[in-house]
Amino acid sequence: MLHKNTLLFAAFSTALWCSASTTAQADVVTSIKPLGFIASAIADGVTETTVLLPDGASEHDYALRPSDIKRLQNADLVVRVGPEMEAFMTKPVARLAEQKRLSLAALNDVKPLLIKGAHDHDDDHEHGHEKGDEDHHHGEYNMHLWLSPVIARLSAVAIHQKLVELMPENKNKLDANLQRFEAELAKTDETLANELSPLKGKGYYVFHDAYGYFEQHYGLTPLGHFTVNPEIQPGAQRLHEIRTQLVEQKAECVFAEPQFRPAVIEAVARGTRVRMGTLDPLGTAIALGKDSYTQFLTQLSHQYASCLKGA
Repeated sequence: MLHKNTLLFAAFSTALWCSASTTAQADVVTSIKPLGFIASAIADGVTETTVLLPDGASEHDYALRPSDIKRLQNADLVVRVGPEMEAFMTKPVARLAEQKRLSLAALNDVKPLLIKGAHDHDDDHEHGHEKGDEDHHHGEYNMHLWLSPVIARLSAVAIHQKLVELMPENKNKLDANLQRFEAELAKTDETLANELSPLKGKGYYVFHDAYGYFEQHYGLTPLGHFTVNPEIQPGAQRLHEIRTQLVEQKAECVFAEPQFRPAVIEAVARGTRVRMGTLDPLGTAIALGKDSYTQFLTQLSHQYASCLKGA
């Protein structure tokens, strides 16, 4: 009888362990939400995509919780920009098998497309984002890669390739997902290029130096940014320079961001005719899904357009 109970207990334990291990694992984990947009389009109908960083948290100073480390260990695939952007992930990601991790900035097709980052000095000139020989907190290059539709497509291709290697039985579905993503992206890109084309030459300031890829791709003309690192308030001299630009009416808009209180921006724009807008570089209100990346690009374009057109 004892022997039978022991066997039953062993079988029950095995069943429990198996069910726990299947529920605990097997998804694509991305560092930040916009990478989740791209990954969820490719993994749609094959595996879940989850995002490590909670909405409102900053990749600049995030500390991993034990539950985050567990999620990374259990993931099928972990996607991040690279150590320059998500330094907090470096150690746990290094412990993962090569086929289970993907750093987008390190992709051979992406490297030539990287643009130099800015540096953060109070005596920065208007076009600080164009002269970037010095390092800043993201290293030499601007690491906001997800704001480039071109790099987003290359990222989707790389995620697809990894998932096909990991789940060859789902190749047909993954192929179809990639094909759909590329087609939708091309269509959206064309629409947005038409929408943003009339805005070329209209000057504006952004809150932080994140939008270079998007601006370059669509030919927008920023006058500069308030700060390189959103956690560091711009200095008095920098604010005075920006204020002078606004008073001289070289800028039509100043853009804040949802997660950073725009008090400093309001103070600088007060008494000028400059409009205030908000840009969301992380798509915080958008849910993951097969169309979320194109929704994100469309939302960002509308945010630019609504302020610059004066609507």
